[in-house]
Amino acid sequence: MSWLSLCAICVAGAVSPGPSLAVVLQHTLGGGCRHGMLTGVFHALGVALWALVTVAGLSVLILGSEGLYRLVTLAGAAYLAWLGVKALRSSGTGALRAQASVPASALQASRDGFMISLLNPKLAVFFLALFSQFVTPGMSLAGQALMIATAGVIDGLWYCLVALFLSRTRVLAWLARRARIIDRATGVILLLVALRVVQLQA
Repeated sequence: MSWLSLCAICVAGAVSPGPSLAVVLQHTLGGGCRHGMLTGVFHALGVALWALVTVAGLSVLILGSEGLYRLVTLAGAAYLAWLGVKALRSSGTGALRAQASVPASALQASRDGFMISLLNPKLAVFFLALFSQFVTPGMSLAGQALMIATAGVIDGLWYCLVALFLSRTRVLAWLARRARIIDRATGVILLLVALRVVQLQA
């Protein structure tokens, strides 16, 4: 029952809309299903890394050090702002648009997916609050590994499903016709989130 409760909470955290969803959408639109799924898989690796850090007790150090936490938070805000500016400057040409357009590479999609989760200190807070309910003194390495894998797999599956759905021909065609609007909206959302993070740290 405890593992099922962990799964339910991880699902709720994964499906919660935010900048990660916007980045998966952008790469799916720009490069198709493969790019979107790569973004999702590498986002899940970042999530799993935060889960590992939390189980290892290092998140307590990060959250306990005001300077370190502030550094990670501001780095995350800067990355979000950079992605936002890129989206605003995009020509809005998706995978189904002109062949002359050059979508982001698979490496860029993977990098953005990983970095958007790695530079999100809210994940440290989330996992610290979550795992404190499940990690027990003397818990086996297998039990800890199961918790870490659960968080990463659920996150990856969710965003891969999102990319798979968005890349269906009809959906992608509809999105491609509105690519410029979506890019602008994504850019605004990412910049607003970055601004909000900076304001909270001021």
